[in-house]
Amino acid sequence: MSSDSRSERERLKEEYKAHYRKMRASREHLSRAEKTRNITEALRNMDTSQMMESVDDFLDSLKHKLASVEARLDVAMDSLTLEEHLEETEKQLDEEMSRSRAKDTLRQLKTEMGLLYKEIEQQADHIQVEKTIGSGSAEEETDGEEPGSRPGSPDDKSQEDE
Repeated sequence: MSSDSRSERERLKEEYKAHYRKMRASREHLSRAEKTRNITEALRNMDTSQMMESVDDFLDSLKHKLASVEARLDVAMDSLTLEEHLEETEKQLDEEMSRSRAKDTLRQLKTEMGLLYKEIEQQADHIQVEKTIGSGSAEEETDGEEPGSRPGSPDDKSQEDE
């Protein structure tokens, strides 16, 4: 009997297991069906006008944010091009300033050199020194000598004869 009871017990055990599996499957199926029914009811009970209004509000907010970001981007791009333009203009102004300074320095040097030359000429006139180079006064050339002739040369005699 023990083997019969054992086999009977095993058979009953398997039947109970199968029964519990079916029960669990039907509970899960019921649970899924309830969830589906609840979702369907919630969708039916939703106020579509309220939902559309909230979607419209969201879209308006999104458009506003997008426009704001685009405006900031435009300002940033304009400032970048403005900065580049300012840098180029600044470089050009610096070049012009350096050229102007160079011209002013050159002009100043020329005037100083001219003044220095005039001062030297005035000092030479006060000292009563004859110039050997450069333009001299008309009195020096009227001594009867031609410029470029040497005293005592044969040309001097021909001039004296005339």
